[in-house]
Amino acid sequence: MPSVEETTGYASWYGHPYHGRRTSNGETYDMNTLTAAHRTLPFDTVVKVSNLSNRKAVTVRINDRGPFVKDRIIDLSYVAAKEIDMVGPGTARVNLEILKVVPNPFPLAIQVASFRDQGNAKKLQADLKRRYSSVDVQDFQSSEGLFFRVLVGQFKDSIEAQSALGALRRENLDGFMVRLDR
Repeated sequence: MPSVEETTGYASWYGHPYHGRRTSNGETYDMNTLTAAHRTLPFDTVVKVSNLSNRKAVTVRINDRGPFVKDRIIDLSYVAAKEIDMVGPGTARVNLEILKVVPNPFPLAIQVASFRDQGNAKKLQADLKRRYSSVDVQDFQSSEGLFFRVLVGQFKDSIEAQSALGALRRENLDGFMVRLDR
């Protein structure tokens, strides 16, 4: 099984205004399903999340990327957070246990940025192409309008993508894995 960067840390949750929006794996986010966002675990990985303050646990499926707050390791759907009594406080110290990894049949890329202005996306693409062989700009329609995503690489699995993400982070470029089938 792939290792989790951190197995103990802080969880947060998200609901409105994300309910009904597209997740990183292309699904429509439903805050009333047992799902979660994680920065690196493959999509469809099943994780047991245990609230360390009250010992309540919930099992979730990874279908999104995040959280993008530095001290947090997982972002739970509203209903998952409710199951472990962390909706009121907003965050909780948790432990993660990987229960099942589903191999991803689709190629992956690292999304390093998203812009409303296509020109900014093209500038970053040109800069990154000097160091990476595959850098694409892809339009992405969201409920907030049209965005242009900058994607690095085309990787056959999350291990390759994780390695590339590490290299990008050493260049002070953060990012997250996305499936290229969407």
